[in-house]
Amino acid sequence: MSNAKLVVKRELQTYQCDRYGNMRPGILMNELQGMGDAHAENLGCGRTFIHENNIAWVVTHYLVDIVEMPRNGEMLEYSSWPAVQDNLRATRDFEIRGADGRLLVRATSQWILIDLGRRRPLRLNEWLKMDWPTPMRAYDRKFEKFADFEAEKTHVFKCRFDDIDENQHINNAVYAVWATESAGYEYRNTHKLRGIELNYKHEIEPTMPEVYIDVKIDGTTTYHRIRTKGADGTDTENAQVVCFWEPRD
Repeated sequence: MSNAKLVVKRELQTYQCDRYGNMRPGILMNELQGMGDAHAENLGCGRTFIHENNIAWVVTHYLVDIVEMPRNGEMLEYSSWPAVQDNLRATRDFEIRGADGRLLVRATSQWILIDLGRRRPLRLNEWLKMDWPTPMRAYDRKFEKFADFEAEKTHVFKCRFDDIDENQHINNAVYAVWATESAGYEYRNTHKLRGIELNYKHEIEPTMPEVYIDVKIDGTTTYHRIRTKGADGTDTENAQVVCFWEPRD
């Protein structure tokens, strides 16, 4: 199978946009995830493959640089490809370009393949072809540990039925929605999202009644800790998110 990019073109719809006509953060993350899912299926390591083998792809990081947020009604070109791979970690890159070819969004993500029965990572060289990745990079960044922070406030969100995906846990894109929403209405109304970085640590079960988002706002950077509480009151840190913004004109 060729390691060429998957490239898809489609128009951004009104229902996918916010009050200012910009793509919603949750839609952006879902588009990236959808491209990765579709290309993995084409390469023979996607949904069909993992269901047949009782294994799963688990994302650990997304690093997204928003040069220009896609706008309502624009014809967009989405592309994705496997970029780097070692024995345990696979990197997938993404680009979104406008109808005139200008770069709007670039992103990179890191994934591991796990055995669902043992919940243990699998060696990729035993499951995948090693000639798929290409050295071309959309966003050449290292996946590093996020710095901790002291929260200024905490928001509480409910896990909705529609937040659950086929893997029976809260979908990855929902974390981006929680993070950006927790910045608050006034901040969102006066700032434009310019980047979002996510480090996923533990999945959230659909029966979890509440999710807590600790927030620190430092100028045009916001920090978000997503956590849940067990029945015994013990905290679990499920993800950390950093958002980069600029003042809205």
